[in-house]
Amino acid sequence: MPYPETLIKPMREDLTRFGVEETRTPEELDDVIRNTKGTVMVVVNSVCGCAAGLARPGIGTALQHPVKPDRVVTVFAGADIAATERARSYFKGYFPSSPSVGILQDGRIVYMLERHQIEGRNPEAIAKDLTNAFERFCVPSVK
Repeated sequence: MPYPETLIKPMREDLTRFGVEETRTPEELDDVIRNTKGTVMVVVNSVCGCAAGLARPGIGTALQHPVKPDRVVTVFAGADIAATERARSYFKGYFPSSPSVGILQDGRIVYMLERHQIEGRNPEAIAKDLTNAFERFCVPSVK
């Protein structure tokens, strides 16, 4: 049974305020991945207070970096159940975990930050892992 929206709304907003787009259905997620040239970062958000409570601010900090994915979307484990299953189908070779962050290029996973790499770390360390991945896999935008 999905979590009630009143419980997860603030946790959704922890990411959307940084410009992360919500994808609540498999079709919405597939559309983003199929129609984005470059990189897509997919965040599997969750209610887990320990890991997700550290991941969300770390993601927000990382997204302030000048080099970042072309698109950033999220699904919510335990709420956007079908969308979460679809996101995990793109993370070939990795066990399902939440929270987690995957970076895809042309629909293929090139980087994965799993729950066990988030737990017990501070948001700054998580942001550093992500910005290192951005610099490796994302092309800087020309302004």
